[in-house]
Amino acid sequence: MVEKAGLLKDAQSRMVDIFDRLGASSDVCRRLEQPRRVHQAAILVRMDDGSLEAFPAWRVQYDATRGPGKGGIRFHPNVNEDEVATLAFWMTLKCAVVDLPFSGAKGGIQVDPKTLSLLELERLSRGYVRAFFDVLGPDRDIPAPDVNTNDVVIGWMADEYSEIARRQVPCAITGKPLGVGGSLGRVASTGRGALEVLDIWIKRQGKRPEDMTIAVQGFGNAGYHFAQLAHEAGYRVVALSDSGGAVFSEGGLDPTPIWRHKNESRELRSMVYCDSSVCEEADMDVLENDELLALDVDVLALAAMENAITHDNVDRVRAGAILEIANGPVTSSADQRLEERGITVIPDVLANAGGVIVSHMEWVQNRTGDYWPEQVVNERLAERLVREANLCFDRAEKEDTSPRTAAYLQCVERIARAMESRGTQSYFTDR
Repeated sequence: MVEKAGLLKDAQSRMVDIFDRLGASSDVCRRLEQPRRVHQAAILVRMDDGSLEAFPAWRVQYDATRGPGKGGIRFHPNVNEDEVATLAFWMTLKCAVVDLPFSGAKGGIQVDPKTLSLLELERLSRGYVRAFFDVLGPDRDIPAPDVNTNDVVIGWMADEYSEIARRQVPCAITGKPLGVGGSLGRVASTGRGALEVLDIWIKRQGKRPEDMTIAVQGFGNAGYHFAQLAHEAGYRVVALSDSGGAVFSEGGLDPTPIWRHKNESRELRSMVYCDSSVCEEADMDVLENDELLALDVDVLALAAMENAITHDNVDRVRAGAILEIANGPVTSSADQRLEERGITVIPDVLANAGGVIVSHMEWVQNRTGDYWPEQVVNERLAERLVREANLCFDRAEKEDTSPRTAAYLQCVERIARAMESRGTQSYFTDR
């Protein structure tokens, strides 16, 4: 059995009640208690100065019940096996909660990509595919972007996969640039999907966008597109933050000029990463990141990293609701405390599913050769989220439980059904 450290153990602690509520087979519990496969490699990269560096890397395939693995690749200095396994676990749940024919997987490289030149970054990206080529593929495990990987990095990876395969295999990796088989609508899909879920929730509360204030922690791709689309929809976005700091304006912010400023750089590497911070934006109040988490707003959107809200700071939260755009931004103990305080948490497995939904569309388009207009992609994204989010919220109301518990019940029920169709203990012993 894989030894479980803190993050995976905390994530799985929420499952005990779910299994009990569903009366799930012991087979289901056993299959979901650990990753199916954990692959590790050291990626050797020749640096620009001639030296050779080794970067630890992982690909975790958590489950294979409902289809091939699906999940992004993260470049971050703190990535480790436990984190990647936990992210793969959440991907397993996420694909099931929105009823996609995928299982969960995830990848990561322990590196600070901002310290690399573009050529070093390309070598590292291609090296990842060479290291894990044998366990990837359109019917086995389909990677995508995650933290610090974007369409440029994914484009290199997709090209490397095709080079090794000696044929074009666009459906092997999603999140690609448009010119090499990417899907229209993919870049904004996580933020767009999060806003769609928020829209559904506030309508059920009898509220309107123009009556709602939002603070956004995390101003990367997902956070920016969510904030900008929310601004366009009439929500009042009053605060934004990244790792460098936060800005606040009681009257509301327009995220686009702030995004442009954040990404300004005269260096070529700004094509991939930005070095500026939102806290450099003029004519706004500057806050510490912790202060943003404590703002009195209607919705606190968490779009940075996991464990943003913990037992230590949960009582400082004053938002009426939390929208989890990042993976695992609220720990299990903080989750319980928020529920006690009556603060609704719209869970990550539903709120940030827009990215994997459009990745599924890209995979389908690559396999058929039929590419769709952006309007069609956005309409299909909205259609799926309206159906699946309403099922979750209906269940939460009917069973008088939290949206997270309802979402977990929905996805585990689907995973269990697929597992039981192959035969569980009761099938073999009760005949």
